[in-house]
Amino acid sequence: MKNENEQAISVFGTEGLQTAALVRSRIRKGLWTSHTSGLADEHVQGNLVILPKAQADDFLLYCQRNPKPCPVLAVSNPGDRALPALGADIDITTDLPRYRVWRDGELVDEPTDIASLWRDDLVSFVIGCSFSFEQALMEAGLPLRHVEQGRNVAMFRTNIPTEAAGPFSGPLVVTMRPMRASAVIRAVQVTSRFPNVHGAPVHIGDPSLIGIADLARPDYGDAVDVMPDELPVFWACGVTPQAAIQQARPAFCITHAPGAMLITDLLNHQLASF
Repeated sequence: MKNENEQAISVFGTEGLQTAALVRSRIRKGLWTSHTSGLADEHVQGNLVILPKAQADDFLLYCQRNPKPCPVLAVSNPGDRALPALGADIDITTDLPRYRVWRDGELVDEPTDIASLWRDDLVSFVIGCSFSFEQALMEAGLPLRHVEQGRNVAMFRTNIPTEAAGPFSGPLVVTMRPMRASAVIRAVQVTSRFPNVHGAPVHIGDPSLIGIADLARPDYGDAVDVMPDELPVFWACGVTPQAAIQQARPAFCITHAPGAMLITDLLNHQLASF
């Protein structure tokens, strides 16, 4: 049985794995419905939140008050499926591998296409994703366990509150990547260059200090092995808005499925601040 790295090569081809437009076209055709870690790894990836215009201003304020987990890359006009700032051919209703549909704060479906649900009042928010600094980490010689194992990154809800805006509030969600102690400072240096995709870690070491009981049981994504000589390193995560949506309970909302991102035409190095 193929692991997900092998499956990706069979769907996209070796060259296609590096091309954002080609990856999106395969996703649009329903040929890939899994996580996007490692796909088109030179390109910026984004989390997605779609809300009716009536809730959009409050949600934008929530993002502005919580820039670490919710760095906004783009906001659409109401009813517009396109995001030309992120890619000329993007259709937000078809170009992610998997979506989540929420009604009154409850998850009701995980479709691979939301065209039939589209409305003229819907506003799309694309939020920076830590997959976008993974290329820089690997180029710095820092291996990533979930990439090696062909898995989604592990994500956890914490006991760290975010700052509320209107009805939106909730806990910070983080991603976890295990690293040797000798690599942690370098990881901080590398990721600090990318504040638009979560930047430096928010916590290093003992997970219980931020309310995480068991690293083997992530709230989202896949568990990865943590070796005895490694420390868990935690970054703010763009799944944080989904926790806020569960608290706010809007009548209707669409998000990406955790790990199943929008792959944009932007290049990661374009987001580096220095």
